[in-house]
This record gives sequence, C-alpha cells and structure tokens, in this order.
Amino acid sequence: MGRLFGTDGVRGRAGKYPLDAPAIRRLGAALVRALGDGRPGVRLLSGRDTRESGPWIERELAAGIQSQGGALVSAGVIPTPAVAYLTPRMGYTAGAVISASHNPFEDNGIKVFSGTGAKFTETLEDQVESIMADTSWGPAVPGFSPTDVDQVDYRSEYLSHLLRIIPPDARWAGRSLAIDCANGATTTVAPALFERLGFIVHCVGCEPDGRNINLGCGSTAPELLIEAVVKGGYPFGVAYDGDGDRAIFVDERGRIVDGDAVLLMCAKYMKAEGRLKGNAVVATVMSNIGLEIGLREAGIDLVRCPVGDKYVMDELVRRDLSLGGEQSGHVIFSDYLFTGDGLATSLQVLRTLAVTGRQLGDLASELTTFPQVLLNLRVDRKVDLTSVPAVAAVMSSVESRLAGHGRLLVRYSGTEPLLRVMLEGRDEAEIRKWGQEIIDAVQEHVESQ
Repeated sequence: MGRLFGTDGVRGRAGKYPLDAPAIRRLGAALVRALGDGRPGVRLLSGRDTRESGPWIERELAAGIQSQGGALVSAGVIPTPAVAYLTPRMGYTAGAVISASHNPFEDNGIKVFSGTGAKFTETLEDQVESIMADTSWGPAVPGFSPTDVDQVDYRSEYLSHLLRIIPPDARWAGRSLAIDCANGATTTVAPALFERLGFIVHCVGCEPDGRNINLGCGSTAPELLIEAVVKGGYPFGVAYDGDGDRAIFVDERGRIVDGDAVLLMCAKYMKAEGRLKGNAVVATVMSNIGLEIGLREAGIDLVRCPVGDKYVMDELVRRDLSLGGEQSGHVIFSDYLFTGDGLATSLQVLRTLAVTGRQLGDLASELTTFPQVLLNLRVDRKVDLTSVPAVAAVMSSVESRLAGHGRLLVRYSGTEPLLRVMLEGRDEAEIRKWGQEIIDAVQEHVESQ
C-alpha cells in the first residue's frame, strides 16, 4: 500500500483506491484508533461539497468510525473552513471534509482537521497510515446502515462567526454584488451571508447537480463571473472554488484580482488599523516579486515559505503573524481561522473597501506584477547546483543583476526529472535570456559529465 496522505489529505478518483469503500472504512476506523488512543468517545464532524460521490463516501467513513466505537456527525454541504471553525467550538475530537476542492466531479478526497481546527500534522498522518497498514485488525461494522449518520445544521453558527469580521455599522443596503459559487459548497451559505449584509446578490455557479462542480465556473474558471460583472455594472465580483477555501476577485472593469493583490491591499490597511501582527506577511515562493516590493515600500516584511497553505499556516503560527496566503486565493487571517476561507477573505476585502472608500480596481492597481519566466530542463540526476562552481557562478551573477528588483528560483521538480528555473524582473526578454544562461551552464557542466 502506497502513501495515502498527500499535500492536502487523501485524494483520488471516487470509487477507486484509495477512495473505494473498503479503504474509506479502514481510514475511518484508523482515525478513531489514532485519535482515541484506545479510549471511547471519539466524535468527528464531517462536511462535504456537492459531488455526487460525497454522501456515500461520508457513509463509508462513518461506518469505519462507528466500528471502533466512534461517531460521525454530518453538517452536510458546507465549506471546508466551516468544518475547521466548528470542530473545536462544538466540542468534536476532529473534523473531516469530503471534497476535492477545484478538481472535476469525478474526483474526491478526505482531509482531516484536528480538534483545534488546524489541518492534521504529518506526524498524525503517519500514525494513521501505520495503523491502516497493520493487517492484524479489520473494521467490522455489525448492524450499521447508511441511515445511521446523524445530521446537524451549523450554518447559522458559521455565518455568525463570519459576520464578526465586519464592523456593525458597515452595511451595504441596496448595493449589488456578483458571486460565483462554483456549484460547490459555498452555495449553502454565500448568498445568505451577503444578503444579511444588505447586498442584492447576483449568483452564478449556484445550481449544483452533483456533476457540475467547478465546471466552467468558480475561481479556476472565472469567465462567467467576469461577463456578469461587466454586463451588470457590478462594483466587483468574487469567485470561490469547490470547497470554499479560496477566493479570486474581479474588479469593476472585469480584471482578475488574485491572492497577491489581496495580500498587499489587506496588509496595508490592517497595518493602518493596527491589526497586522509582527508587521509581516507570509507568502509562498511562487508569489510575485511585485508583492514583495509593494510590501517593502509600505514598510512591511515578507516571509517566504514552500508552496502549500499548510506551510503558510505553520509560519503564521511559528512567528505569531496575522496574515498570509497564496497567489491562488488561499488567504489566511489567523485572528479568525488558521486555514484559508474564501468567505472570510471576501469580508476582509469588503472591510478594506469600506475603510478606504476606494474601488477594488484602484486598490489592486497598487500591486505591480513583474513579468515571470519559467524554463524547464529534463535532467538525468538531481545534483546540488551550488556545489558546481561554474553553475553557481552563473546563478550568482544573475541574482546580482536582478539587484532587488527581481527574483530567481532554481529548484528540482518533486515528481518529475526536471530542473525548474523561474525568474521575475522588469523586462521579460532580458530575464528569459538570463534564465537560458543558467540552463546552458547546467547542460554544459552537469548534464554533459
């Protein structure tokens, strides 16, 4: 049996290993064994997106959990961050989300949150996998039937949590807003949230049928939202992914506003309000150098981390910071939750617009996105390039030419035999030439040996 947990839980094609019925039941049983440490009373809260495979996966997971004396309570279709928020506050041992985020409907996944609302650590994942690999036990489920999954509606608790982000006197009665719920989990809460704030809501991607999640809509395909914003004359729009943990915005002119722009505008005005702890922001190595420069000009530090929102969260916790995120729209406001929440991000942007009295496009224009070039070289072996003097000299020369107004990232792919050379700078042709110098040096001094 190969490793089950990837960078964001267990993912795969629904109905096929590791998301076939026996594997899901065994996973549920292993979770109880790991979390309970032999003690009874383990209770998990589950939520899911709108995929047609969600209900039966939830039932199989519940069967495995019950086989070991635990219990699973389902909150039904609800965003991933809602489960992260509700799990500790409603007294559950852990939370489980059945979703494959922005993937097509044929896929699904199971991600687990600890009793604190944080994503499972790799240590806990390793423990669960070790228990699953032990063939001395099996998840027997005498008398269990699909109707045994208890249902609960926690949407009002989650909405109340979100509304605390917005100052009581900041309301938008009679104003219009366009949203795209990706035919996913946010369909159950997003329209109600914005209506509570006084908006007249125009919603696309709000008619899930089990198979149309992320299909030509949502944060990875915002064309329908762009069309709606421009034609309807809306001040802005926001698109979520299938499970609601990310948000991508569209300004009044139909231009995309990504996670980097959100981080810059929110950081500057959180600092002005005295809410930016540590005077720093966490972003991944893939965030544009323009974000780093924009923050620097505002007197704010940028902390870089590997790609993945769990690494963003780790840095936020370790440094006691309040804001971090990814270009993709995963943004974490740690004062509210230690995971990305598309709806919370939307409200923070609304708060920024209210404080400044400016339009979204105006605020987003403060981010200057530098041209980016990515060159790939297929390699036979993954050599430490800093140990090859000729290659190291070329990389050092390129970095000195970038001189604080650009960025070089040289790394090997984790899944393919590729060297990736990424450069950002003021002139695309120039940085492409410099990147090719590095590729040429590797070919001459490493691959030719």
